[in-house]
Amino acid sequence: MPVFEHRAPMPSSQAALWAWHDSPEAFVRIMPEWERLTPVQLGGLENGQQTRFKMRLGPLRPMWIAEHFDVKDGQAFSDKMVKGPFGRWDHEHRFDASGAQSEVVDTVQWRLPFHFFSGWTAPITVMPRLRSMFRFRSDRVRGDLKRIEETADLPRRRVLVSGSTGLIGTQLCAFLFAAGHDVVRLLRKETVLPKHLADCEVVRWNDRTGDVLEGSFEGFDAVIHLAGAGIGDKRWSTARKALLRDSRIGPTRHLAEALASAEQPPEVFLSGSAIGVYGNRGDEVLTESSSRGEGFLCDMANAWEDAALPAKEAGIRLIHLRTGLVTTAAGGLLGKQLLPAKMGAGGPIRGGRQRLSWISMDDYVHAVHHLMMHKEADGPFNITAPNPVPQRTFAKVLGRVLRRPSFAPLPGFVVRIMFGEMGQELILEGQHVEPRRLQDLGFRFEHPELESCLRHTLGKVRTPSEDTMHTRR
Repeated sequence: MPVFEHRAPMPSSQAALWAWHDSPEAFVRIMPEWERLTPVQLGGLENGQQTRFKMRLGPLRPMWIAEHFDVKDGQAFSDKMVKGPFGRWDHEHRFDASGAQSEVVDTVQWRLPFHFFSGWTAPITVMPRLRSMFRFRSDRVRGDLKRIEETADLPRRRVLVSGSTGLIGTQLCAFLFAAGHDVVRLLRKETVLPKHLADCEVVRWNDRTGDVLEGSFEGFDAVIHLAGAGIGDKRWSTARKALLRDSRIGPTRHLAEALASAEQPPEVFLSGSAIGVYGNRGDEVLTESSSRGEGFLCDMANAWEDAALPAKEAGIRLIHLRTGLVTTAAGGLLGKQLLPAKMGAGGPIRGGRQRLSWISMDDYVHAVHHLMMHKEADGPFNITAPNPVPQRTFAKVLGRVLRRPSFAPLPGFVVRIMFGEMGQELILEGQHVEPRRLQDLGFRFEHPELESCLRHTLGKVRTPSEDTMHTRR
């Protein structure tokens, strides 16, 4: 039976490495973004606990059920596949101490179903995916541990997070748990949590009126407000534009006023915003000190930031998260581009000169944590990578990572016909935004270059690694 082994050195102690894996949502952090897995049940590191998730295998959505066994507190645990696509899957996770640092050793014994007939396909069907998956996992754990170590001497926070079930909020909450913080989700009254979050602590409110329906706004150290309807999800009709504004401005004002009037207000309020605040400025380099621009997105972002001001007036440290294009294979802009790019149709759009100010998912999550933990952080921050690129460069790099051609152009008039005003502002216009204040605060990017980001999120890393992998029988 094939045995796959992966060894990855880690920058923290054995105890810190175990604590990361023992956090409530560690599995959410290690899910490969390109696999689009859906958690159903997250089991703790105890014998007999199960983790369940749905996979995507073409048109099929099989359930994988893994059960933990042979748990050795602080040192190792194993899981076996109870149900899933393999004939057998036994996975040992071992955490070896190495002075002040440590090493993760993953050993997987596996067999394909109908192994006698299908085993010969393993080198092309299984092994590449195993290598990509474990490289992604080790890179993400290593990155998280480095950020956690940077603030290890600071007290952990009790954090309230809105938008916690969205694409970004899901990863942010999982990281905050891994960093040892106490995380509470702020939910609208009608929000239904996924099954794996059924037992989590929540505060429910009516975001249209500000009324609290369950829990309280009292006693939090930090509040992170990310909620709002997806800007690029649908064409901008008049009704859609109203929803985009109403889901941001009113709730932000209600939340800021509620925090300002609390008997125990938070020390910091991190409120969502967007680089759209600057408007379409061509190749002009935009920093946090740049003037505001014009257009629907700009007007909305300005009003969004102004709605958070009651918190600042009450003495709460206020941070505006001016977010760029969060680049992840799990969704967003890149998620929408993957299918045409894989088909060789991901070329320049209207010449491709418009600048895309992007950021990797990991850098976004770590940047928000960095700002939350550093009390000198205040005011607007551009949450973007330091190297924005023209759209044609983005298309070219994506094609290279996917090993697909990227020369098929898309005329601007087609975009305007298909997407209307949304296409004009989101696709045909660009911004050259730089994260000056974030860098001045000492933040170091895990993925400062686009190709590094795309290879990580798509499982296409090819550069030499500290990790070692081998297969034996």
